[in-house]
Amino acid sequence: MTAYLNALGVVCALGRDQAEVASALFTGASPGLRLQSGWVPDRTLTVGAVPGELAPLPAHLAGLQSRNNQLLLEAAVQIESQLRAAVQRYGADRVGVVMGTSTSGIEEASQGIATYLRDGQFPAGYLYDQQELNAPADFLVQWLQLTGPAYVISTACTSSARALMSARRLLDMGLCDAVVCGGVDSLCKLTLNGFSALEAVSDQRCNPFSANRSGINIGEAAALFLMTREHQGVARPVALLGAGASCDAHHISAPEPSGRGAVEAMTKALRQAGIEARQVNYLNLHGTATQHNDAMESHAVARLFPGGVPCSSTKPLSGHTLGAAGALEAAFCYLSLQADTLPPHVWDGQADEQLPPLTWVQPGQRLEPLPQRHLMSNSFAFGGNNVSLIIGDAP
Repeated sequence: MTAYLNALGVVCALGRDQAEVASALFTGASPGLRLQSGWVPDRTLTVGAVPGELAPLPAHLAGLQSRNNQLLLEAAVQIESQLRAAVQRYGADRVGVVMGTSTSGIEEASQGIATYLRDGQFPAGYLYDQQELNAPADFLVQWLQLTGPAYVISTACTSSARALMSARRLLDMGLCDAVVCGGVDSLCKLTLNGFSALEAVSDQRCNPFSANRSGINIGEAAALFLMTREHQGVARPVALLGAGASCDAHHISAPEPSGRGAVEAMTKALRQAGIEARQVNYLNLHGTATQHNDAMESHAVARLFPGGVPCSSTKPLSGHTLGAAGALEAAFCYLSLQADTLPPHVWDGQADEQLPPLTWVQPGQRLEPLPQRHLMSNSFAFGGNNVSLIIGDAP
């Protein structure tokens, strides 16, 4: 059964709608990736922040007020007409919600705890619901008045990739006719200080697969799809054709060095899509610019694609958006299919001679004009969680 991706709402450091994001993505620009202080003591870091003010939540949903849900609202409003049309068509009980997030509204919780430690009481307006991992799904359910299955997946940096997998499964099992799915994560001190403690954060724009790579840039984003079993009039229909997951459980934070788990996830995705590796037209790498991830992923890609495949890491443009990364980079694949253009690999060009060479997308490179294109996107996470998605032209 085909899982159509009938609508996309997206906001990230590249822009605040599809047009802005696509324009920056395909030119290799990073307008929201900037140096900021105040996140980590005594450090100024490059972060991928959404520029400008975000609209507050509607008054009746103020109890779920957080920057995380504000980002989600901005993405949802972009496709509100399609979402509400799906509810009207299928019924509130037949539309599900599956979201991925890493930290939800933990920044608001951190601010509340700081006030409590200083003043002995939480600030006015502080509500525990703001920081619940399920807050993104709760918000969408209340905003759209849904009664179907609704939940959030939190598996670190594979969270929203798994959300898309789970959404497809709800359709396959006949539990839903449509699923609102994707991911959202906002900048917060918890993650920035945590990755800084791991010595994994770069002060400069990240430099994936370079000999000079020195760590990640944290970003924020929301990417939201409407997934259905029916094509709903999109000019060039796009679908989630395949997905694969594995968990090698090698280490709490370090990837398994040989890339065994990554290869397993990619192989499962190919098998579900019914294609061979040579039929993949582009690979969006996880590409965090950390020493261990890039080494592992290079070996995995070289093993599965011995003839090479056009690939790039988009994290120097968006930052690593953690729980939102899987859905955001699936959105980049969606935009590539619509524009027949690939995101360039942005780096200093200084290859790490210890890594297998990969085939980098160059600025302005077009997507091959084939009857059906297959774009793969990798997401890898703490605990050995690995997910690979294949987005392509709907058959």
